[in-house]
Amino acid sequence: MSKWKIALIALAVIAVALSLLNASWLAPKPSGKLIMVSHRGVAQQFSREGVDRDTCTANRIAPPDHNYIENTIRSMRRAVSLGADMIELDVHPTTDGRMVVFHDWTLDCRTNGKGVTREHSLAELKALDVGYGYTADGGKTFPLRGNGIGAMPTVEEVLQALPRTDLLFNFKSRDPRDADLLVQAFARLGVPIDERFSFYGHETVLNRMRGFAPRSWIWSKTEVEACAFDYLKFGWIGYVPQSCRGKTVMVPLNYQWAVWGWPNRFLDRMAGANTRVILLGEVVNGRSPIGLERADQLGDVPRDFRGYLWVEDIDEIGRALR
Repeated sequence: MSKWKIALIALAVIAVALSLLNASWLAPKPSGKLIMVSHRGVAQQFSREGVDRDTCTANRIAPPDHNYIENTIRSMRRAVSLGADMIELDVHPTTDGRMVVFHDWTLDCRTNGKGVTREHSLAELKALDVGYGYTADGGKTFPLRGNGIGAMPTVEEVLQALPRTDLLFNFKSRDPRDADLLVQAFARLGVPIDERFSFYGHETVLNRMRGFAPRSWIWSKTEVEACAFDYLKFGWIGYVPQSCRGKTVMVPLNYQWAVWGWPNRFLDRMAGANTRVILLGEVVNGRSPIGLERADQLGDVPRDFRGYLWVEDIDEIGRALR
């Protein structure tokens, strides 16, 4: 037998071995459950064409089919009723040492206020209408105006309103003092920071938060990207790199094909490494992926997927799952 034939046979054997090593159908069925994460509760959906970090999204919403406003208690409660297992919410400090729930760095887009959110007192923020700036027709009408007066909640109000719901807090700044203020909000109510609460944002804040909440799920974009990149390099041999151990990894719907062993073998490896898996929506035109927006996307979610499903439109996705 020639050397070329021996080499080809060896390559074929290696290919078969690697295929079996990463075969999803040979892996055990994932345990646990599907955990639906509702991004900001029930929110108004908007066109994402040309959106960047400075784009005002409230003035480009689709014609509303409901009157819920993101990051409000009413919106979060509605998300839970639609099947959300966890609510993601954004937090900012006030000038008088409280923490409020609001998405934007500034007030100008969504509210009738002006300036940087964190440069206002709690009383000033409570006086605002968080539905003031939403429009679907270029400013001719404002269908949510008047519905959000006084509706920017404090962290304490959310904790009281959702005592049994898992919460994922997004720190909007890089100031580590925000962690202290959030911990103080929990302390005022006597609520322990345990496994029910999760936190993400910039490393400078999270490093501080880890000292306060060693039992909580805490993760950053840097960690997520490191795990994904390293697993793509080494996962084909069944190896889970150190950057994926006890961490978090995200998988966009339209990149499932690139994940070694997806879904069951991959989920089994991550479970063994104590790493949480978040399934996102699609990456389009190089944009960062967002949550699921359309019911038809559920057809791309593996039937046995057990992990976190990040949902952008809980009103549509929650109803479809039901």
